[in-house]
Amino acid sequence: MSSVHPTAIIDPHAKISNDVSIGPYTLIEADVVIGPGCKIHNHVTITGHTKIGKDNIIHPYTAIGVPPQDISYSDEPTELIIGNRNIIRENCTVSIGTVRGIGETSIGNDNLIMAYSHIAHDCTIGSHILMANGAQLAGHVLIEDYATLGGFSLIHQFVRIGRNSFTSMGSAVNLDLPPYCLASGNYARAIGLNRVGLRRFGMESETLDALSRAFRMLVQRRLEPDEDELLELSNKHPEVKNFVSFIKSSKRGTVRTHLKART
Repeated sequence: MSSVHPTAIIDPHAKISNDVSIGPYTLIEADVVIGPGCKIHNHVTITGHTKIGKDNIIHPYTAIGVPPQDISYSDEPTELIIGNRNIIRENCTVSIGTVRGIGETSIGNDNLIMAYSHIAHDCTIGSHILMANGAQLAGHVLIEDYATLGGFSLIHQFVRIGRNSFTSMGSAVNLDLPPYCLASGNYARAIGLNRVGLRRFGMESETLDALSRAFRMLVQRRLEPDEDELLELSNKHPEVKNFVSFIKSSKRGTVRTHLKART
């Protein structure tokens, strides 16, 4: 059975599974869909065409599905889609999409979005991502799986953050960050591979060494790119193939490195 506090305001047209917990003074509007097992704390606003999967936890003073902060937006029925088992902490804001973008903002599964973070319109957030306190995403940002954004990281619009990458506290990222890389600074530069995170993820030393070789060629630019070697490494290691493909497909360009980069 659902547990709905009597002070919560829920539009009768909202579709809410019968085991959802909803705390005091929460507002849920008409076009919202909430799946089973979710816990919505007090003072939460969920609005817009928002679909939330199962077993999500949304903490107080968070605004979900709010209109985009985009002057071109004119109340079009764009969407926000949230997957399963996400934790969204206090005072976060998540916007729906825009018709000039892809029409939806999406968040995958098993993410931790910490307090005061912002996810703007038309962002695509993968799964197993950690956004530390105050991380801010402008519109149209893509975050791939297992990425970590340090506290108060700022991600420019249309930037892509590759899988298993890491931005340190206060990084301002205005170019694409390739997978498996560690970035820092304002504006951010790639200072090496995210070796600690990759080892924790279970990546083998041989693969790390192959990525290091590709990093030296394509990001650090200490070595002249050797297409034959990159192809050989890509054929042997899917991670290198992903790394090379990400960089070659970048429209904004990718972050570069200091001369004393760690690899």
